[in-house]
Amino acid sequence: MRDIMGMMGKFQEMQAKMGEMQEELQRAEVSGTSGGDLVTVTLTGKGDMRGVKIDPSLIADGDAEIIEDLIIAAHADARAKAESMMNEKMQEMAAGLPLPPGMKLPF
Repeated sequence: MRDIMGMMGKFQEMQAKMGEMQEELQRAEVSGTSGGDLVTVTLTGKGDMRGVKIDPSLIADGDAEIIEDLIIAAHADARAKAESMMNEKMQEMAAGLPLPPGMKLPF
């Protein structure tokens, strides 16, 4: 019975940490780039877009299709970084929990 109470305490602690982590991810920002840094997209850790920067030389060329492709590529780069950051935070949080091998968070 004592082990179950200890485990319940750990899970309550983990739940509080998850709430804190969610808030931290919303405040965190990651940037992805493409085209040799000609396009930069900034996202929150949860994937919400915060900004797009386009080098003026791209606009001067007037090739909208290239700009569109570079924005998509920069967004994908930023999204991958945000997901990586979230996975690292989850691993840190789960480090002290007695989870079975192969079980991942969130459940």
